[in-house]
Amino acid sequence: MQIRDHGAYELYPLGEQAVVIRWKGVVSERNRKLVDGTVRRLAEHPPAAVVEWVRAYTTVTVYYDSWLVYKEGLEGNRSGLNGSQETSPYDQVCEWIHRRLVGLSEENAGELDGNPVVIPACFGGVFGMDLGEVAAQAGLTEERTIELFCSHTYTVYLIGFMPGFAYLGGLPDRLCCPRLDRPRPYVPAGSVGIAGTQTGVYPFASPGGWRIIGRTPETLFDPHRERPSLLQPGDRVRFEPLTPERYEELERELQRDASSSERIGGRDA
Repeated sequence: MQIRDHGAYELYPLGEQAVVIRWKGVVSERNRKLVDGTVRRLAEHPPAAVVEWVRAYTTVTVYYDSWLVYKEGLEGNRSGLNGSQETSPYDQVCEWIHRRLVGLSEENAGELDGNPVVIPACFGGVFGMDLGEVAAQAGLTEERTIELFCSHTYTVYLIGFMPGFAYLGGLPDRLCCPRLDRPRPYVPAGSVGIAGTQTGVYPFASPGGWRIIGRTPETLFDPHRERPSLLQPGDRVRFEPLTPERYEELERELQRDASSSERIGGRDA
């Protein structure tokens, strides 16, 4: 594997049309800021041959059109980035990335312009079947566990697993707990879960091994919205506790709103 070590980060290929930028170290606020800064710099007038990039906890994967790079050079120069078509597409993309990241550090990386998002959720009981275990492990009552969980602001690190599933950092240390030994075959849509140092919300019903402490009636992903995913990397998220009665009221309100939007969309079409 053609790894290029640049000190704080390294580059390596993912197949024949992608380069992975990996910032060294563990999942942390430092690396989140560096990933933010990487995405910001890549977005500054990227060449046509750069198709997209996908961020994760400590990496950003850059996808490119290798044939276009070979034929025209990365930035539209037929002789290639370094003046010769003998320079491989992978090497050209690595050089472009390296130039973009020169001087990037935690201090100057900045922050993505994330949105503040409040997610209403009902905790415990049928909505959060694992709340009791999480509370017991933390040495807290269920009520105090909910208060602690809702008192913190969480940061969206990445979207993965399924459309709209946001991996949230910022979970209080006391609430960190491992995944279930055996995943459940069914987790309802909107379920709020904890796994290790992460928390997140299931956009759709699916199997899952996270410990479920609550559920939201909000729709986390709707392909018909202008912004399909409710949450995006960089967003700051808070959870607002609901009573079961208010959960049901809000669920009905959201369903009515969704039905109304569908009818309007149908007439407009």
